[in-house]
Amino acid sequence: MKLNEIAENKGSRKARKRVGRGPSSGLGKTAGKGQKGQKSRSGVALAGFEGGQMPLYRRLPKRGFNNIFRKDFREVNLGRLQAAIDAGKIDPSKTVDVAAMREAGLIKTPRDGVRLLAKGELNAKVTVEVAGASKAAVAAVEKAGGSVVIAVQAKAKPAEEAPAD
Repeated sequence: MKLNEIAENKGSRKARKRVGRGPSSGLGKTAGKGQKGQKSRSGVALAGFEGGQMPLYRRLPKRGFNNIFRKDFREVNLGRLQAAIDAGKIDPSKTVDVAAMREAGLIKTPRDGVRLLAKGELNAKVTVEVAGASKAAVAAVEKAGGSVVIAVQAKAKPAEEAPAD
């Protein structure tokens, strides 16, 4: 095989449709869009429109709400923590914190902190510093001889107002 003999397989690439290029192309004049009407024009927004009938998304009752103050934690299971220790990505003699987990590839970004969960088994004696942990996870770490430190994240203090003159 030579570099100048390399070619794509027949039919692997298909030419795009060139619409609106005259009557002989078969896609001239209306470009395959039919005649007139909303759908033949650009900027069509028909999703959810039911011909004047009350749309389904408005007939159904509203339910629940989104709490804008809710914390969004990254979750790390004990099994994945043990796997990272076994692979040599985490040193069990040092404190395992967000930076160590990120370096080991257990999390990408910390978001509002890391929460330790109890899925899997932990055999190594480690000190884990996280924003939160389930009771079962804390019990499993302590059973293995380690400890869990819950790091309280400091809230941003509002700027103190200067006394008015």
